[in-house]
Amino acid sequence: MTISIRPIAQSDKERWLVLWQGYLDFYKTAVPAEQTERTWTRIMDPEFNMKCAVAELDGTVVGFTTYNLQNSTWSPNGHCYLEDLFVDPEVRGSGAGRALIDYVKAFALEMKCSRLYWNTDADNEVARGLYDTYVLESGKRQYRVQLS
Repeated sequence: MTISIRPIAQSDKERWLVLWQGYLDFYKTAVPAEQTERTWTRIMDPEFNMKCAVAELDGTVVGFTTYNLQNSTWSPNGHCYLEDLFVDPEVRGSGAGRALIDYVKAFALEMKCSRLYWNTDADNEVARGLYDTYVLESGKRQYRVQLS
């Protein structure tokens, strides 16, 4: 059982779509097909500020993460935001989630970011078990104003 992490490739689209739907299902949400296609286009565009990496287990894509750089008034080099992280439920506990986070962490260090951060739901206890091995939650509350 070997886990490897690499940037997403065009040939990953079919599997990414399956994992993306699993991610949306997990959070009991939906996005229009146009938004899914827009997201795919963005992660494939090297000029757009959104990156995606996939986890492979024995040659099969089993997870993904999206992340981007953010400017900051608090630091000279900004922050790295890990926006999405999903691992196929069939292989959770394999180390794929940790490997994806570590991949993004290495990217953030390479870019000299002062912070890597992400959000999760308070009741996402399985993921929080992993996240708490990196750092305890910040105690911040997130407020959302829906604009469209």
